[in-house]
Amino acid sequence: LLYPAWHGRTATSRSLALALDIVLGLAALSLFAYLILGEPTFYARNGSFLWYDWIFTAMAVLLGIEFTRRTTGLIIPILIILAFTYVTTWGSWLPGMLTFSGLGFETMLFRSFYSDDGMFGQIAQISFSFVFMFILFGAFLVRSGAGDFIIDFARAVAGKMIGGPGFVAVIGSALMGTISGSAVANTVSTGVITIPLMKRAGFPAKFAAGVEATASTGGMLMPPIMGAGAFVMASYTQISYLTIAAVSLLPALLYFFGVACFVRVEAKKQNMRTTDEDAPPVLEVLKKGGISFFVPIGLLVYMLVDGFTPTYAAGYAILAAIAASWFGPSRMGPRAVLEAMATGAKNMVLTAVLLVSIGIVVNAVTITGIGNTFSLMINEWSGGNMLIALVLIALASLVLGMGLPVTASYIVLATLSAPALADMIVQSQLVTQFAAGNIPDMAKAVIMLAAPDQMASLGQPMSEDAARSLLAAIPPEMIGPIKDATLTPAILTTALLSAHMIIYWLSLDSNVTPPVCLTAFAAAAIAKSPPMATGFTAWKLAKTLYIVPVLFAYTPFLSGDYIVALEIFGFALIGIYALIGAMEGYLEGPVAWPLRIVLFAIGVTILWPNDWTVNLIGTALFLAFFAWNLRSDRRMRAAATA
Repeated sequence: LLYPAWHGRTATSRSLALALDIVLGLAALSLFAYLILGEPTFYARNGSFLWYDWIFTAMAVLLGIEFTRRTTGLIIPILIILAFTYVTTWGSWLPGMLTFSGLGFETMLFRSFYSDDGMFGQIAQISFSFVFMFILFGAFLVRSGAGDFIIDFARAVAGKMIGGPGFVAVIGSALMGTISGSAVANTVSTGVITIPLMKRAGFPAKFAAGVEATASTGGMLMPPIMGAGAFVMASYTQISYLTIAAVSLLPALLYFFGVACFVRVEAKKQNMRTTDEDAPPVLEVLKKGGISFFVPIGLLVYMLVDGFTPTYAAGYAILAAIAASWFGPSRMGPRAVLEAMATGAKNMVLTAVLLVSIGIVVNAVTITGIGNTFSLMINEWSGGNMLIALVLIALASLVLGMGLPVTASYIVLATLSAPALADMIVQSQLVTQFAAGNIPDMAKAVIMLAAPDQMASLGQPMSEDAARSLLAAIPPEMIGPIKDATLTPAILTTALLSAHMIIYWLSLDSNVTPPVCLTAFAAAAIAKSPPMATGFTAWKLAKTLYIVPVLFAYTPFLSGDYIVALEIFGFALIGIYALIGAMEGYLEGPVAWPLRIVLFAIGVTILWPNDWTVNLIGTALFLAFFAWNLRSDRRMRAAATA
């Protein structure tokens, strides 16, 4: 009903589409019946395939391909077909590390349908439990009036600032991100208000649309609801969703701060003075609709912190949203509840189809071991250099982002590259420990067996280059025991989480990466700006998508130590502003090209990992540069008006 086979222009064409939809609908219903009735008998005969098992498992794969074509386009169906046929047919034709001897068609059907990595495995279970409840919660929250409150609150806070409508878009999208895991839905719901406001204030149309698209993309980074990818991350890493959401708050704020910096610079460039004179007072907005937003969100966060499962917490938060709506202008009666349920179900369709069908690709990667192959290739191409590895993964994300939704892009990239990236982060931690001379006796014993000529250098501080040489002299198969003896479980967990968070952040560029960037296109339609130009503008404005993951890789930003995280956050605020000023050639006033290079170097210095002295020197240099730039701009303006 929501995604017909095609939109025919003639009665005959529409009739054919309807007939096909009916046939596929009946096939899907029969498949569910097979799942309920046939699975127990299948296992009772020890997995022996009968003729109808062939039919139903093949039907499941074909339906998955067709449903993803309807909901996401052609890229994912092509990827599924390539993955399936790689395992069964042409994998044996490839040379070197990419070769795979192949599995029979029957075996691949069985693994795709019944395996824990297949269509109805752990990823699909995430869809049917956690993801659905949070999408449903978002639908109830919007229907209860929280969406209107968010826009009014953002206008009240920032509407009267210079360039205020741009800040309204950033704040509104950040708050909307707490209740919506969809960047496109976020763009449409807030953009219809913020984009016209930005255009009236004097922002160019493509910039206004780019700001909205970029800010809405950040909604998938904003706790407590971060989109389906965060739940998949929790499943992959076995780290609780609460932990992932908790450590994501400060990085998400950095992302929105970066977008706000671009807004401020553009407003200063355009010499804007126009404000949103109709912006309501903050207290009035809070009295009118604050309960409908803060009570359900507060209850959700409280229950997650108190140890309740995400599904249970979301269920009670839905009840709280219904109750809270009676204290605001959008009271939810039986009809409104049914409408919210229908909206939640509709919003779930794309995610459910995607997470079920992408299981075929994940299953193929697991069967063939191509994930390990890809990890070896990353190590080989990067030469063990983590920064180069990050660039390679970012490029892969850029390519995947041209055709895949965020969740699919994250799943594919995480399956292929997360092990290699996590291993590199672990090795960098080992280098740090070796350089400090912190090598436990058990690790020394292993090193003595693996590299006896290196014993003289153990137990005393050394340079990082010497530590890397020591690590390189140890055979790869001996690294595991040394890692376990030297690094705490908390450090290993942080390394794993950092690797997945890097990939998740980089996967978000699919929303703003031309030629296929649905979020930017949705914003362009509202702003009536050229879609491709809007896409490139949004991509430029989303540069913190690439800056913050570097902090994940080289600092303990995600360690859960909030004192350390706040220190990194504070320096990052200044460093990001410096880098954006260098990219734009403008802080409080114009910055000439030679000085832009200087400002960029200052920004890098402020962000330099794990060295307070360097960070403080960079901060002092930036403050001096900022003061000089501000004074120069004031002199220029005074001279222009004289």
